[in-house]
Amino acid sequence: MSDTAQQLAPPVRPDRPGRLIALDVLRGIAILGTLGTNIWIFTDPAGLVGYVDGLGGAAENGWQWTERVLQQLVQGKFLGLLTVMFGIGLAIQQASAQRAGRRWPGRYPWRAGLLFLDGLVNFLLVAEFDVLMGYAVTGLVVAYLLATGPRAQRRWLIIAAAVHVTMLTLIAVALAAVPAGDGARSAPLDPNPYADGSFWDLVLFRLDHALEFRLEAVFVFPMSVALFLLGARLFHAGVFRPEGARLRRRLMLIGFGVAAPLDLIIGVGIGGDLVLFTRYGIAPLVSLGILAAVAEFYLRRPRTGFAGARLGEVGRTALSCYILQNLLAGLLCYGWGFGLAARVSAEARVPFTIAVYLVVIAAISVCAHLWLRRFERGPVEWLWHRTYRLVAPNG
Repeated sequence: MSDTAQQLAPPVRPDRPGRLIALDVLRGIAILGTLGTNIWIFTDPAGLVGYVDGLGGAAENGWQWTERVLQQLVQGKFLGLLTVMFGIGLAIQQASAQRAGRRWPGRYPWRAGLLFLDGLVNFLLVAEFDVLMGYAVTGLVVAYLLATGPRAQRRWLIIAAAVHVTMLTLIAVALAAVPAGDGARSAPLDPNPYADGSFWDLVLFRLDHALEFRLEAVFVFPMSVALFLLGARLFHAGVFRPEGARLRRRLMLIGFGVAAPLDLIIGVGIGGDLVLFTRYGIAPLVSLGILAAVAEFYLRRPRTGFAGARLGEVGRTALSCYILQNLLAGLLCYGWGFGLAARVSAEARVPFTIAVYLVVIAAISVCAHLWLRRFERGPVEWLWHRTYRLVAPNG
């Protein structure tokens, strides 16, 4: 693979033999799935601030249980899937470099740096919950870990996972020590840049609160390292090959047989602060089941079909679609655009959110389809590739 952005959408022509259909479809599922979580941020009148304050709960109206179920179905699963897929992308790049006789990680730091710059621009101009900056840093670290032996990689995977579990445990202890009802909530935004501000006002708001908005990326760093390494190991273990059938069955058993029911019971039945543990503790296991199920499906049925083709197109232009879906959602919901989020009543928020989600995924699917009829890469992927060739011409 020729660049870091293409970890989300490899620069391989769809008609070339040996292409793994499941990879593109999984990337498409991950991109549209992350929007399923983020769309609730856009449709909250107070944006990310309001969403975080209400995390783990739901409005007390006729849509309460619908909202809980819908949010829990997507909470953390597709973020975990996207993270694992990024690790798989690293493994593919490393294998490509080894086949070509190139040193690894070689010029990968240039790629990570450009991805970090992409994420910074996305964070400032589009979405304060950007994941690209965190992926750039994690990818840089894991790229060097992949240059070590399998035993060392396994050791680092265990260490990273243990650190993440320890952090979750400490949070659980801290939350248990706080009396019920004493949880801190953010003060109402006055003025509210999401509902009333201009595009530039929202940029300045992100700059003023950059530390708070980047805390999640710091918190999930150990988890991301573990999932990157796990994705690479699964790829080398043959999760996309016929001989990986036993591995896929195990992953589906863990993801769907154990993690998914537990996730729904805790998230929907209990909710509250426990959403942190389902999002960052249980949901990544569900994502492994999704990965295995899609891989198994396309090993048994190599043709994509209509839905698979559309998901694959989103996957091949994943970086462009990730940015575009956030831009479109912001245009519909924020004050610098149509400002619909602040105009919709609390009782109508759930159907409004569903409608916005369907409109956005339809729009980006059509855009991806039309674009790929004429071009091999998405527009952001093309710009990224050209920039990389300028700064690292021999990479």
